[in-house]
Amino acid sequence: MNKDTIISSRSQLVQYFERKEKEINEWKIGTEHEKFIFSLKNFHPVPYKGKNGIESLLNALKENSGWKPINEKNNIIGLIAENQSSISLEPGGQLELSGAPLENLHMTCDETGNHLNQLRKALKKLNLGMAGFGFHPLSSREDFQFMPKGRYKIMKKWMPKVGEMGLDMMLRTCTIQVNLDYSDEIDMVRKFKTATTLQPIITALFCNSPFYEGKPSGFLSMRTEVWRNTDKARSGIPACLFEEDFGYAKWVDYLLSVPMYFVHRDGKYYDVSGASFQSFLNGKLKDFEGQRPTIKDWEDHMSVAFTDVRLKGFLEMRGADGGPWDRICALPAVWVGLLYDKESLEAAEELAKHITFTEIIEATEACSKTGLKANIGKFKIQELAKELLMISKRGLQKRNQLDSSGQDETGFLSPLFSMAEAGETLADEMLESFYSNWKQEAYHAFIKQKL
Repeated sequence: MNKDTIISSRSQLVQYFERKEKEINEWKIGTEHEKFIFSLKNFHPVPYKGKNGIESLLNALKENSGWKPINEKNNIIGLIAENQSSISLEPGGQLELSGAPLENLHMTCDETGNHLNQLRKALKKLNLGMAGFGFHPLSSREDFQFMPKGRYKIMKKWMPKVGEMGLDMMLRTCTIQVNLDYSDEIDMVRKFKTATTLQPIITALFCNSPFYEGKPSGFLSMRTEVWRNTDKARSGIPACLFEEDFGYAKWVDYLLSVPMYFVHRDGKYYDVSGASFQSFLNGKLKDFEGQRPTIKDWEDHMSVAFTDVRLKGFLEMRGADGGPWDRICALPAVWVGLLYDKESLEAAEELAKHITFTEIIEATEACSKTGLKANIGKFKIQELAKELLMISKRGLQKRNQLDSSGQDETGFLSPLFSMAEAGETLADEMLESFYSNWKQEAYHAFIKQKL
């Protein structure tokens, strides 16, 4: 199937996921991470236009890296490299690196380091900085300007109709995520269910957004609270995941239930917000009667399902706050250790089977408020975090992927072990500083976590 293949049946959508299966020796690691770009003068976000704007930053990056520009209506909106890694532009000017599929975590962290070094050089020229948080510590919605991408214009119009915080999600949040492969439908289901069940524990470990417009928000992960209030028709945890016959077909049915945002044709985005992809599949989409979707349309549509774990031909773990360099390396490490080793996956499944669907929902909210101090069902999150990290460590040890110094991948888990032992997240540390040496001035967060 290529991007232009016409889809006329549900079975073709199921086949899409079947064709993405990979042999174990072909499994790769893809890491994505978003950063806030801010002015060094006042720590506020920057607009697209202007000599110190996002457009200038992307052009400076293009000169430094040799990456090719991605344009939309004469505006540079991203960059792409020969290995298909890319830099994309989020709605509020956040920059995201979508990393290449790589063989091991050493390569992943090298990729991250090279990207951040290139970005620092470009930022320095423009008197700008970057930092990773789950939610912007200072700025209000009004301080942000939407970037010039057609899909964002459509989403901006739709979001207030379906949730209180959709615009905040677009403008004021950043995340780290990892993309992992599966070998067949059974393997996909095992990983999908296990990752979804254990996601609140990872959310707790990565809490890094305790502020709302300069004041403590009452949440350690304000980002998680924002996502809970974005759009219930496409966010959170689908119940179908825990049905006995869950598989590719059930996931297709779920995606077909997610309302559309747009159709992209000849460089233009057409607003079809709220429409059914099933009607598109049937050739009955309003204003596109008689037309049927392509594989590219299906891939666009999958990207507007905002579940905590998502299947798009690979599994995306999407429930962590943005953070500093060591957290960018730590997130793929913990999931690779859990899901890419047979015995570790079995041990993780053993933990997960004692947690119900309702308890996952409740724990997601609890972890956003109290992080490692929360519970999931009858278990303490802190204790589960320790156990989970030990399982992951054993999985990474068995992979035995060594760098040039002979070190395996387990070192990337070190900051998470330290936090789990102390029961204190980055958000807890920032709040402690906020009330002591920061003198209740949240802008210090940018100095503390400047990348």
